[in-house]
Amino acid sequence: MPQDLPVSMPETEQNLPQFPHLAKMPAPVEGQRCGLIAIVGRPNVGKSTLLNALVGQKVSITSGKAQTTRHRITGVRTIEEAQFVFVDTPGFQTRYNAALNRNLNRTVHGVLSDVDLVLFVVEAGRFGLEDAKVLSLLPEDKPVVLIANKLDAVQRRAEIAPWLKSMQERRNFTEFVPLSAKKDSDVQRLFKILKPYLPEQGWFYEEDALTDRSEKFLASEIIREKLFRLTGDELPYTSTVVIDKWEDEGELRRISASIVVERDAHKGMIIGQGGERLKRIGSEARQELEHLMQGRVFLELWVKVRSGWADSEEHLRSYGYE
Repeated sequence: MPQDLPVSMPETEQNLPQFPHLAKMPAPVEGQRCGLIAIVGRPNVGKSTLLNALVGQKVSITSGKAQTTRHRITGVRTIEEAQFVFVDTPGFQTRYNAALNRNLNRTVHGVLSDVDLVLFVVEAGRFGLEDAKVLSLLPEDKPVVLIANKLDAVQRRAEIAPWLKSMQERRNFTEFVPLSAKKDSDVQRLFKILKPYLPEQGWFYEEDALTDRSEKFLASEIIREKLFRLTGDELPYTSTVVIDKWEDEGELRRISASIVVERDAHKGMIIGQGGERLKRIGSEARQELEHLMQGRVFLELWVKVRSGWADSEEHLRSYGYE
């Protein structure tokens, strides 16, 4: 295995700050470290799963459908004197040129211009054309850590060494970290590797902060996750969720949300026979929201058709895309 590349193998709402350094900061304390860390990669390499594992709580939705993450999601984890501020990004869009895809790529570029460190996530043992396109877009003046995710899916570990050598020839990565985001010991090992790269400065967030996103935003994302999980490949990814009404009544939250699609046929897919699929989407979303918010939730869902919304800059802005 190459000796000149640090390698750490595992043991056996709009209107919110774009980044936490724009928010109110706690008073700096000597010896603290804090930095912004971008998580980038092509769609479906496990970026959101990794972010949730690093934060220790679900702040970014996951599904088997590409382009699930559409907004930059900031997750925060404070361990002793170090505060890690992770920014999960949409996967770079390399296939289509609709307004939605251009918007997602602008989001990724905006993140990269501001961070201290980049985690470039690929699947262990794999590197395709889409991975190469993402790698070519990473800034040369930022340290980049190669995260070889889904290590648990690699059948023959002996193949990792030659693959690593080929990856080293593509870029001078600061570190190479094979891991499984689903394995806690791997996640804890990653914290130790990243800590020295954080600048010595005061924290951006309070010690117990987990994300800079509001409950309203997280609610819309959880509904969208259930939508994608329960429709599978039937529904095109050009669907979104908009929170229409939010009322707090003591410990009860009344939420009304619209699922926005582009065609009448898509509406039928979501509603399902006798409305059963829409009921299940609402039921699963409500249960997760009640767990997240530690209180009762009344959730009402509607399905609306807005033809061409994904290729309309005006619609994208009205639906909360940056």
